[in-house]
Amino acid sequence: MRGKLRLVLATLLSVFLFVSCGGSKETASGDAKVKDTIVVSDGAEAKSLDPHATNDAQSSRVTVQIYDRLVEQGDNMEIVPGLAESWEQPDGRTTIFHLRKGVKFHNGEELKASDVKFSFDRMKASPQVSHIIGTVESVEVIDDNTVKVTTTQPFGALLSHLSHPTAAIMNEKAVKEYGDSYGQHPVGTGPYKFVSWQSGDRITLEANPDYFLGEAPIKNVVFRPIVEGSNRTIAIETGEVDIAYDIEGLDKDKLRNDDTVVFLEEPSLSIDYIGFNTKKAPFDNLKVRQAIATAINADDIIAAVYKGSGTKANSLIGPKVFGHTDEAKAWEYNVEKAKQLLAEAGYPNGFKTTIWINENPDRRDIAVILQAQLKEIGIDMTIETLEWGAYLDGTARGDHEMFILGWVSVTGDADYGLFPLLHSSTFGGAGNRSFYLNPKVDELLTKARNSVDQEERKELYKEVQIIVQEEVPLYITAYKAQNAALQKNIENFKLKAAGHHRLYGVKFKSN
Repeated sequence: MRGKLRLVLATLLSVFLFVSCGGSKETASGDAKVKDTIVVSDGAEAKSLDPHATNDAQSSRVTVQIYDRLVEQGDNMEIVPGLAESWEQPDGRTTIFHLRKGVKFHNGEELKASDVKFSFDRMKASPQVSHIIGTVESVEVIDDNTVKVTTTQPFGALLSHLSHPTAAIMNEKAVKEYGDSYGQHPVGTGPYKFVSWQSGDRITLEANPDYFLGEAPIKNVVFRPIVEGSNRTIAIETGEVDIAYDIEGLDKDKLRNDDTVVFLEEPSLSIDYIGFNTKKAPFDNLKVRQAIATAINADDIIAAVYKGSGTKANSLIGPKVFGHTDEAKAWEYNVEKAKQLLAEAGYPNGFKTTIWINENPDRRDIAVILQAQLKEIGIDMTIETLEWGAYLDGTARGDHEMFILGWVSVTGDADYGLFPLLHSSTFGGAGNRSFYLNPKVDELLTKARNSVDQEERKELYKEVQIIVQEEVPLYITAYKAQNAALQKNIENFKLKAAGHHRLYGVKFKSN
């Protein structure tokens, strides 16, 4: 009896060890282990796994594992085939996509052109993401494997926009079957299938054995939200997680110098910016905005806020984005020049103003540094912190004076990085919260959007950036870097410039 009890206890202990080690399994010989689960931590939980319901980074980091798009971004931001194996553009408004044959959704349904039409029509009807393919006028099914997309005008950035995570192709049957709960029951064609979502704790995925590019090397993926940055660092140090995204503050230096982990850091497509409501005095005065831009020491912000993980900016879009130019102006710190500009603007003794921020520690720290720097030229700036929803609503209405926000040029194309923030058709919630209006910039942005000549588009975007940097409706604090910390046994993980890191192809090193 005692022997049987020992056997039961031993069995229970082995089960416990399997669960606690994230899915490590002993082989029949008992002398080797195969780890089949990768645990990834992020700073927030996904909002929804319906790509048309949200455009936040945390949701997209999960959905890009579940879904595919017609086209994808390569490692160097180039457009590569996805669910479409090829395409042609017979004229500036028409693109015909030829789908891969035999691709299956996770529910066993075969991918058809009707699913593509359904997905794009649904995307256009979504207030959250419709702007990404807003130029698409119609989607026509030619046959089961061919679909024709027509835009209202020629649109040079179409393929880049269709590589956006929200342009995921869904299965019409599954979406209709799950209805309002689809965001908790996603069905794609991607390398990983949805298994479960324990709210506040974890989202679990498993490898899709029928994936058209071959089954993923790692069988299971677990996404865990760990909100506190220092706790993500601890989770990496203790081996609780395999990959941790967005290491913060001094923890970056700590992990850089820790030879038990791998710390990756690369330029991203992300910016933070200080915005001015150009409809309100004194920010309707060009020289006031230029004075503030000259009074800001970006090096202080990069050192203190980003801990060196950023570079000085000369545009709203960084060097990795198509259309970026080095010829636009980068503002240089000069207190005396700033005072002179402020006096020329009619404010020799400065003025009082308020800057809005949301509950974001980096933006709070930027505001505190800015407050001290502007005091040097006589500007008395009060910092006001708003709840995120109230912040978005208020800046959309134009209730603010100054504000701090961020933007990511997700598609890697200047249209996505410039049009929403600068065009007069996007005032308020659509992106242009500075209410910047320049008819020449509107004309250039529209012409660049409607051109399919990529060299012409580059020249048009260069002119936009030169004008806007001089008129400074937005001051870009830095081109931000992104990072991740990994266990040393992780292979093939790469940071995606847009921040939506793919796990397909990632594997554990063999012992």
